[in-house]
Amino acid sequence: MIPHPSDQPPASARAFPSGAPGTAALAEHVVATGHGQWWTERADLPRVVAVSCGDHVLLAGDPTAVTPTELAPLAGHCIETADRFLPALGAAFEQLVTWERMLYVHSAKAVAPHVPRGVTVRRVTPEDAPALAALDPSMAWIHGSWGGPVALASSGVAWAAFRRGRAVALACTRFLGSRYEDVACATAPDERRQHLALACVSGLTADISARGHRASWCCSRDNRPSRLLAWTAGFRLTHEYVHHVAGPVSRASRLSEAA
Repeated sequence: MIPHPSDQPPASARAFPSGAPGTAALAEHVVATGHGQWWTERADLPRVVAVSCGDHVLLAGDPTAVTPTELAPLAGHCIETADRFLPALGAAFEQLVTWERMLYVHSAKAVAPHVPRGVTVRRVTPEDAPALAALDPSMAWIHGSWGGPVALASSGVAWAAFRRGRAVALACTRFLGSRYEDVACATAPDERRQHLALACVSGLTADISARGHRASWCCSRDNRPSRLLAWTAGFRLTHEYVHHVAGPVSRASRLSEAA
């Protein structure tokens, strides 16, 4: 696949809908923020287009126009695509794991959080970049769609809970769309079950509404804590879908590329 700059989407990018909730907002996020990458199978009149950001990929077009070897840049990503691409993806990677997902949209009143004493919950500012850089390693994935902690801290779309200067919970817009903002949140393992994530998400969803957007939420069907947090924060299920986690490039693809 041929890479294209984030601010220069190919004409075939029209294959991705605008104004959609969830990770479908990824394409708009890449255009709006400059974080991410476009891909096509050829420079002129491409028939396959992909857009990646963080560990997610949207893939569209004609699967007969791309070889398994050309799909190699998508290894290690969570891929959302039509079922017609599954044979090509299955040939491209050693493993392709189907992951059942749930999409929620914010549409109800949230349960009021009870923040413990000694914790401050507020909007993140650029000065908080060092605190985001020092997040517990289990939380570091959350700034992947922004290219790192500095960009997320400067984005204006994050809320965090701070205890003695340490960011112990964080909620942010993971994918910024024209109508929807898809929300992500994370809490330090030693700070869970204190309503900290709920407080951060509540502040963030209020900001999203003030921007004239709606908040969405995606999680694994098996992630009961995330589903419960979404419901408590006022999100309601709209539909279920799947994405596919691509493993390493298959041996057949590696041999084909070497030839």
